[in-house]
Amino acid sequence: MHKLADDLHQKLFNEEDARACKDIDGSACREVPGNFFRIIVSQGLTKIGDAVSNPKIVLPALLTAVGAPLALIGLLVPIREAGSLVPQLGIAGYVRQFAVRKWAWVAGSVIQGACILAMAIAALLLTGQVAGWSIVGLLVVFSLARGLCSVASKDVLGKTIPKPQRGRLNGWSSSLAGAVTIAAGVGLFSVSDQQHVWVYCALLAFGAVLWWTAAAVYSQVDEYEGATEGGANALTHALSKLRLLVDDRRLRHFVITRSLLLCSALSAPYYVLLASQHSQALAITTASFVAISGIASLLSAPFWGLFADRSSRQVMIMAAVVTALLGLVVVSISHWYPALFSLAWVLPGVYFVLTIAHEGVRLGRKTYIVNMAEGNQRTDYVSVSNTLIGFMLLFMGGVTAWLSQWGLMVVIAVLSALGLLGALMARALPEVER
Repeated sequence: MHKLADDLHQKLFNEEDARACKDIDGSACREVPGNFFRIIVSQGLTKIGDAVSNPKIVLPALLTAVGAPLALIGLLVPIREAGSLVPQLGIAGYVRQFAVRKWAWVAGSVIQGACILAMAIAALLLTGQVAGWSIVGLLVVFSLARGLCSVASKDVLGKTIPKPQRGRLNGWSSSLAGAVTIAAGVGLFSVSDQQHVWVYCALLAFGAVLWWTAAAVYSQVDEYEGATEGGANALTHALSKLRLLVDDRRLRHFVITRSLLLCSALSAPYYVLLASQHSQALAITTASFVAISGIASLLSAPFWGLFADRSSRQVMIMAAVVTALLGLVVVSISHWYPALFSLAWVLPGVYFVLTIAHEGVRLGRKTYIVNMAEGNQRTDYVSVSNTLIGFMLLFMGGVTAWLSQWGLMVVIAVLSALGLLGALMARALPEVER
């Protein structure tokens, strides 16, 4: 098996790249091929799990099927995203106590699988408000475990995979998940009009198996011991690391840039809502957008990953510009030629381009922060950045919700302006792949 991994790795990378072990321990270099494929498989499995428990599709449908209050549906996405980001500063202080940090990822993945399965059981045994709050409560625990995986994964990636290969690893795992997401989207067409609880529970149970399988694969990653300084008092250490935003100009610049690049994620629901307003011309459904996003990830992630290995900074710039220009085009069409939205291909095409841009933003910023830091600094950078971004996500989500009272185009225009500012901020960031 080890020889097979070596051979496949050699085919994927040229001889120079395969032998270059930048920024990792020399003894870890021999294990790069095996670790590369273990991490790809485990990340791909969890991304597929995310697709079959999507908080914009499966969980809302499940809450509706069990008769939960409508207000609870609005809590799903903020809890899923911000809930995994905000606590990361404290989580990182805990993770620092471990010299081998893959076990934090394994534990987080096991907990996520258990929460997803518990949601399915709650939906089968409970109804109404009790079922709804049970699922939302489990989603809180799920999000905390997701944050644990996020902190640990970037540190393990930095210790086991050389700089010239990290972007492509993220790209190929996203592409793998994108392929399965297409199938998930197509499959959801057949159940989108059904209210049978067991359909959604079966999807969640399948997701639980995926997370547990991912944990088993990830446990086989060969990770060498790292430093554990600062892990004695996790809370004190975590709070002290907020000082990084004052003392480290590069990290502060990156956090501001990443905050502006939230425009790609925050825009998506408004494009879906815009499409639903023109459903008389195109019977658009959430399932179709899931399939579209899967196709976009499948096609674009390998490109963005390869590009990120050369310059993750340039990836962020290009993706932000595409997001901003797309929004300005949509606003212009709405103002001067709104009938164009009635064409069957326009709005799906818009969402396809947006998903490609968001994939670039995501891969670019993930690769940049891993390559920007070294050693224990990487855990601090990731946790401080993610915690602040979690708060910014809640804040900007509230602002866009407030702006929506003046119409979708106002929201899209403001987010496009933020995207342009994000591109300008990214231009001033230093290169970290050299």
